[in-house]
Amino acid sequence: MRLLTVTHFFEDHGGGIERVAGQLCRQLSRMGAEPVWAASDRDPPPPPSAGIAVVPLACRDPLERISGLPMPLPGPRAVMALAREVRRSDAVILHDALYLTSILAMLLSKASGRRVILVQHIAEIAFSSPVLRLVMKIANALVTRPMLWAADERVFISDTVRHALLGTPPRISCTLLFNGVNGAIFHPDDRSAARADERRTILFVGRYVEKKGLSIIRALAATRPDLTFLMVGSGPVDPRRWGLANVEDLGPQGQEALARLYRSASMLLLPSVGEGYPLVIQEAMACGLPVVCGKPSDRADPEAARWLSGVAIDLADPAGSAERCAAAIDAMALSTEERRAMSSYARQRYSWEMMARGLLDLVNPATALVRG
Repeated sequence: MRLLTVTHFFEDHGGGIERVAGQLCRQLSRMGAEPVWAASDRDPPPPPSAGIAVVPLACRDPLERISGLPMPLPGPRAVMALAREVRRSDAVILHDALYLTSILAMLLSKASGRRVILVQHIAEIAFSSPVLRLVMKIANALVTRPMLWAADERVFISDTVRHALLGTPPRISCTLLFNGVNGAIFHPDDRSAARADERRTILFVGRYVEKKGLSIIRALAATRPDLTFLMVGSGPVDPRRWGLANVEDLGPQGQEALARLYRSASMLLLPSVGEGYPLVIQEAMACGLPVVCGKPSDRADPEAARWLSGVAIDLADPAGSAERCAAAIDAMALSTEERRAMSSYARQRYSWEMMARGLLDLVNPATALVRG
């Protein structure tokens, strides 16, 4: 079965959606499918790997530096390449509705009669700019919700995103499939339990963009010299320009290195907005690392909410948000037993194989009925 995955970028861009797509393509290949991955050529495609074909789409991305949102614009050659791949595929998996590559793939899929599974990662983003907030609301009303209705199947990686876009109970059928975690890489060690009372090294992992709360981390670091902030990622915001001695920019990191950071840090801080269930939260949980994150990501998985500390984040008020993050960091106190339970839950509950199997069942419902 030839399955076309469409994202805005490949994994080297460093975002969570791209990482999820890459993991799913590799898992689908191991399960006997023939995955094809199409994304913007603004970043290099992943190196050739067994069973995965990549299709770089000729795009431009002038909006990310302005808005902090990656929004590649496909050109004529990209349209032709994507149309060709849609026709060749048995089904199309789209990651997030608002990207132009997803919209184009939806239109081409409908024209070609291909089954479409839309995996929705985010809802609205509470930008500091009221203009951008309004644009986001309008875009969700005019694009995201129609895309959800147009898809043959809808997948949400977060219960809060599902609620925000479809309500409770949902107005249309959908499936909740959590992102997976590689338990062979992301796991605790003996030192994880020894960090119970250490709150000195704060780890951030994500894109260096406004919605991830970089202005809040900057304000927090400036007022808390007793904390060391390790920054992992890349993007238009440059933490090195902050001039803060307690902030260290480590740049992008591979999975093994990232797992070591989870195991050696005291806490993960992700003061972001407009997210579903960031993969880095699940990876930190699997490593036994306490997490302070922006609401409502702390409730994305209702069963895991007891281990996460959610903070109300306002990008227009970095100082106030930083104070609330500081209070959450100081109050966070998971026992050794709680951290072990959190790690065990994450490694059992979040599985790439389970997520990929769920997608295959939606691609071919007859298979799911036979297996059920």
